[in-house]
Amino acid sequence: MTTPQSERFPDWETLYRQRPGETLPWYYADLDPDLEAALRDHGLARGRLLDLGTGPGTQAIALAARGFDATGSDLSATAVAKATELARARGVRVTFVQDDVLASQLTGSFDVVFDRGCFHVIDPARRGDYVDAVARWLAPGGLLLLKTFSRLQPDDAGPHRFSPEEIRTTFAPRFELLSATETVYQGTLDPLPKALFSVLRRV
Repeated sequence: MTTPQSERFPDWETLYRQRPGETLPWYYADLDPDLEAALRDHGLARGRLLDLGTGPGTQAIALAARGFDATGSDLSATAVAKATELARARGVRVTFVQDDVLASQLTGSFDVVFDRGCFHVIDPARRGDYVDAVARWLAPGGLLLLKTFSRLQPDDAGPHRFSPEEIRTTFAPRFELLSATETVYQGTLDPLPKALFSVLRRV
């Protein structure tokens, strides 16, 4: 039996109002190691980068500190406000905006879109809308760096799970899957959930 979307996930705004960011399961203070490896492997050190579903903002802040022109977007206005405060406290310049990827008001284009937790909580019926939005932001050749829960993760609580083939077919024909690596989802959970890190190129 499939859990209804409204019951499967929390109200993100309420969650960020009620809990400190560092207590959330996906909180990771440093740059995600899979992201760091992808940036290195693809020779990415500068450019416009969107951290989609930025949450506590730690990834966007780490990327900006490394020289990226970083924007972080999140559905929760409270998450955006807290991330903005954190960036200011660390002396790092990041543009944080409240935005809904499924009805996005973001304009302009990006060289890279990084998603560490947005896509795998989207209603399966709306995944096509997500693909359309990311395709609008990326020029041909631009990269989507996507981290999701893996099909190898046991049980079915929390985010939706994906296999490499599911990622390939969901994003085709607008994206080409370059790689899909089984890894873990760094955060505050023990043990760390099994994750899939996918690199997709806009065609």
